[in-house]
Amino acid sequence: MPLDPQCKTFLDQIAASGGRPLHELAPAEARAQAMPPELAGPEQPVHQVENRRIPGDGGLIPVRVYRPSAASPLPALVFFHGGGFVLGGLDMADRTCRALANDSGCVVISVDYRLAPEHQFPAAADDAFAATSYVAEHAADFGVDPALIAVGGDSAGGNLAVVVALRARDAGGPALAFQLLIYPWVDFTDASPSMREYAADHFLTAETMDWFANHYAPAPIDRRQPWVSPSHANLAGLPPALVLTAECDPLRDQGEAYARRLVDAGVAATVKRYDGMIHVFFNLGGIIDGGRTAIADAAAALKTALTR
Repeated sequence: MPLDPQCKTFLDQIAASGGRPLHELAPAEARAQAMPPELAGPEQPVHQVENRRIPGDGGLIPVRVYRPSAASPLPALVFFHGGGFVLGGLDMADRTCRALANDSGCVVISVDYRLAPEHQFPAAADDAFAATSYVAEHAADFGVDPALIAVGGDSAGGNLAVVVALRARDAGGPALAFQLLIYPWVDFTDASPSMREYAADHFLTAETMDWFANHYAPAPIDRRQPWVSPSHANLAGLPPALVLTAECDPLRDQGEAYARRLVDAGVAATVKRYDGMIHVFFNLGGIIDGGRTAIADAAAALKTALTR
């Protein structure tokens, strides 16, 4: 399929802006160039939105809790934003999390994990696991059902969701019911065809991925271990998953390969590819129709998976 016209318009606008490529910037400069929030769509009203801080080994972890209704207990999604482990935060994910909460009926807990290079691997993974464990252990405090907790995220956040699922399996808890993985970055050693075909001119470039990897996991030996590249792990015993991929994304092949490996390991997994879409489309629902469709699909999958 050709590149979606709305995606092409977005890419053309970036090219016309004349800004320096992300990989040529210092992390602080890159963080200052966050995309306008309205690109994600309208700021939907939610029944309750609360900022909290919960304990982690590296200090208090900020989270934002989106409660779609007063009913209790509700199923929950612990969500990790993208940004290559270097960029992003609660505000970047805010409008997407509002939509997911409203459409799925889940309490969404968005986690502001520590970023690299100030905090390299395993800081983000540790925060993600600590936050998920805390939500499960204090489910009543969050008004959620401890038996209906999912983890999810986009790109680097998808990586963290998988790592949390692996750690929870190996540690004997918390019990997780579902994985929502949006173009997840699960293999730092990937050399698949999509990594070559979409290495340039499709938003996420090879140079940018190297920039992210060098900040988060600079030691090559770390990049093959399962808490960095979870596609290298034994996947048996993980919770069911939905993997969303974008056709014109370097991460496409590894996300789809991860879904196949889940199935081979006996885990129920579904993959859905969005034709003509680019990396980050899930967070561009304000300007790309496919982003709104994908959020609706993700919310429907959560609703189905997290129903007693």
